[in-house]
Amino acid sequence: MIKVERLSFSFPQKELYNNISFTLEEAQHCAFIGTSGSGKSTLIDILMDPESYLFDGKLEMDPGCTIGYVSQFSELDNTKETTVFEYIAEPFIKIQNEIQSICTEMETSSDIEPLLEKYQSALDAFDAMGGEDYESNIHKQLNLANLMKRRDLNVSDLSGGEFKLVQVMKEMLNRPDLMIMDEPDVFLDFENLNALKKLINAYKGMLLVVTHNRYLLNHCFNKILHLENMEIQEFDGRYIEYNFSLLQTKIELQEIAVAEHEEIERNENIVKNLRVIATYNSEASRGRALKARVRFQERLEARRIKAPFVEIKQPNISFGTGNEIDNEDTIVVNVNQYSVVFDELLLDKVSFEIKSTDKVAIIGSNGTGKTTLLREIYTNNQDSIAINANAKMAYLSQLQGEMLTNSNTILEEFIDAGFSTYDEAREHLANYGFEGEIVNQKIESLSGGEKNILQLAKVSAGQANVLLLDEPTSHLDTYAQIALENAIQAYKGAILMISHDFYSVVNGMDYVLIIGDKKIKKMTMSKFKKMIYESHFDKDYLDTEQKKKAVEMQIELALKETNFELAKGLIDELEGLIKLL
Repeated sequence: MIKVERLSFSFPQKELYNNISFTLEEAQHCAFIGTSGSGKSTLIDILMDPESYLFDGKLEMDPGCTIGYVSQFSELDNTKETTVFEYIAEPFIKIQNEIQSICTEMETSSDIEPLLEKYQSALDAFDAMGGEDYESNIHKQLNLANLMKRRDLNVSDLSGGEFKLVQVMKEMLNRPDLMIMDEPDVFLDFENLNALKKLINAYKGMLLVVTHNRYLLNHCFNKILHLENMEIQEFDGRYIEYNFSLLQTKIELQEIAVAEHEEIERNENIVKNLRVIATYNSEASRGRALKARVRFQERLEARRIKAPFVEIKQPNISFGTGNEIDNEDTIVVNVNQYSVVFDELLLDKVSFEIKSTDKVAIIGSNGTGKTTLLREIYTNNQDSIAINANAKMAYLSQLQGEMLTNSNTILEEFIDAGFSTYDEAREHLANYGFEGEIVNQKIESLSGGEKNILQLAKVSAGQANVLLLDEPTSHLDTYAQIALENAIQAYKGAILMISHDFYSVVNGMDYVLIIGDKKIKKMTMSKFKKMIYESHFDKDYLDTEQKKKAVEMQIELALKETNFELAKGLIDELEGLIKLL
């Protein structure tokens, strides 16, 4: 077990944690969630290397505790000419070679005792890793992730998503006491995401996973750690049950808050009357009554419910109207006989068109040329790509440094983007959660999620009528993802979006363009859903998920109207749908 008690930590410019406590226990699969910039990655760094951080509080961990780690920013080493099997087996082969070396040394050494100790220590380490069966265990993992066909390929020949899965396998097979993964799902296509789900669910050890992916959250974890506003909350159970618990709490707290507000208003009126009386009646008893009422008022204010995990502010994402092109049949992007070639042909003479109000997702496996296509539509330097003269495009890149200057402060970035005054830039940035001194921070100091929200703020500021979005939900917390979906639904212009986030595609797009066999074909949303159902979801899963979302929206509306009886009735309906999921 790993135990954290009353831990506090801050950077010079930002306090991250205030007396947070939690435990991680054997075999728990824990999802670590929280809004962007709340300090999840820093807390992981503290767990991995506590000696490097000056924090208050206690961190209890066995001195021999081993930690495996998969970073969110893992880069493929293209210079390494080693096969996938050799890469995963590297720790096992290393100990095997060490054992062989000790045996060779023992054949000629006169002092054998220390060598026997080294030999036994190496054998114990090999055994602890399950070394005796490592080849069959590697094959099991490769089969589970549908990557057995990649076994003898060089690591450098893998796509980014495949390499991420291989990294996960390698760390899992080392059998650490605690396995930590920081957003392992980022940029994974549907097939690889499903493989990651299988790897997580088959893992027998203790897991701590930072993720905002709703598919993984709903299917992989039995404990939730939620970090917000310097506080942490533990929940034993599934993410879907945690959200249900939050909604129940929200109804209770709002009902209490309304009652408290009414009580405070009544008391304020009494205080006002007593003050009026006190101006022309100087009796001591009147003064005492006034003081008693003021103290009572202070106590009421002090016990107002504070719920940092219930009322989490979503960024106010808006892309404007996007309707400068009045005719919805106007073609704004025309791709005709377009091809992409790198080491091999990725797209072969593909053609499609986007109209002025179309919202379209490009779907395809990692490494099929999607990003190159989107970037070349934006740069508009290809003879095979024609852009309407009235189209005003904005681009969000999955390579955040492509559209953001890391050496800029947030404020400088938006002055460079065209805002005429600092006040205008500050007002715009406040809608996206960048307020106060944070606007003077360098962009390079921001988390991946904060950088993506900043990109969305730049896209919004452009007032474009054609949006090109490359993995816009990557690194975004679930609250920002929902805000983005709402902004997409409200937008009247054209959107061409690369995404592996099933929920964003289904909730916001009109149709999809599927890449397969170097071609692109148009697919209706109903056919796309059916295809994904068959590969990734249980029967009727998404329909139930959509009904659940509709009931949750009805509850939110009931709360806005302070109709608590209706909200409580809908909660019962919601609970029934959650049982089906």
